[in-house]
Amino acid sequence: MDNSKTVLITGGNKGIGLETGRQLGHLGFTILLGSRDETRGQEAAAALNAENIIAQAITLDVTDPDTIQSAVQQIDDQYGLLDVLINNAGVSLDGGVPPSQLDLINLRRTYETNVFGMFSVTKAMLPLIRKSQSGRIVNLSSGLASLSLNSDPESEFYGLNLLAYMSSKTAVNALTVLFARELRDTSIKVNSADPGFTSTDLNGHRGYRSVEEGASIVVKLATLADDGPSGGFFDENGVMPW
Repeated sequence: MDNSKTVLITGGNKGIGLETGRQLGHLGFTILLGSRDETRGQEAAAALNAENIIAQAITLDVTDPDTIQSAVQQIDDQYGLLDVLINNAGVSLDGGVPPSQLDLINLRRTYETNVFGMFSVTKAMLPLIRKSQSGRIVNLSSGLASLSLNSDPESEFYGLNLLAYMSSKTAVNALTVLFARELRDTSIKVNSADPGFTSTDLNGHRGYRSVEEGASIVVKLATLADDGPSGGFFDENGVMPW
């Protein structure tokens, strides 16, 4: 892998984001860890540097337009382009309550990060990704985004009814499809990744999958060959139902 290839990972200082950076770093990518907290971002980058990975922290809050534009300028100044964008940053704020008891503020806050933040970063970074010969955009989704599975009583997570989180990830899949459609005549590929129920801060580490397992599909989609798919929704086993 050409180590001149750059990847920006939002929410990259921990969990699946950091592990994705580790795996891509060992493939030769230059890793840019987007982090709201500068100190935590620097600590995460230092941990990757200790594994002989080229990594640096970039202050980036997906809900803050100023930090997004600052990140764009920093990447442009240092690298001139971006090969891969991994939209990993996300929140889960339902608190386990049913839809009728969800506070509107928590629905809005969820969409601010999971949907509007993802959109804002993608739109801002797209001019840099267009400069890459093989741009890739990977959006972190979830099996809980699948309307087919959510309406199937036999589905593993049918008992969950988290309006804010689940619907926001369904919206993420819509962003994937529509950006992929716009970019279909370019070399850029846009896909959604389902890492499975992975143990992270997002779920209080209740997930039964390791971050190594969760990151595997993200890495696969970030390193797709030129004849790979675009506009799809995948887990490590293949295509996921919408």
